[in-house]
Amino acid sequence: MDRPRKRRKPTIPVVVELVALVLTTQFVPSACAGAPLGPGEGVSTLGATTSGVLAFLVQPNDVAAGSPIDPEVKVEALDTLGNVLTEFDGAVRVALGSNRSGGTLSGTVRVAALSGVAFFDTLVINRAGSGYTLVASAPGMVSVTSAPFTVFGAIGAARAP
Repeated sequence: MDRPRKRRKPTIPVVVELVALVLTTQFVPSACAGAPLGPGEGVSTLGATTSGVLAFLVQPNDVAAGSPIDPEVKVEALDTLGNVLTEFDGAVRVALGSNRSGGTLSGTVRVAALSGVAFFDTLVINRAGSGYTLVASAPGMVSVTSAPFTVFGAIGAARAP
């Protein structure tokens, strides 16, 4: 006579695999919904060691070379549901991603987030070109790449007589 088998509870490896599956799901942060983005822009993949993702709340706009990007670039920390992590106060850094023109990013490129949002109001690129992108990163967060933008030649540049 066959005895009914007892149901076993999942072992730790099964639970870890389920958590890893959930944490490697791709999503588009709400700040990017509806925006025309290129391949891989604004989309983040969570890893098992992350506590959230970054998203551009305010994307960089086209700007004149040597002028601060206006309005200021804002980067927010989001949880896996797209909610702002208001307790996040970590350092967020921005750097040039795509940079075919060889420009240099200056200004304050590393700031502490305030209630989950980092404000970058002094970012300047020194060389004209198109297709520039910024990459925002922070420890424990998945980084994000901005939409492409253009830096135009400096306004009011002096000409030789």
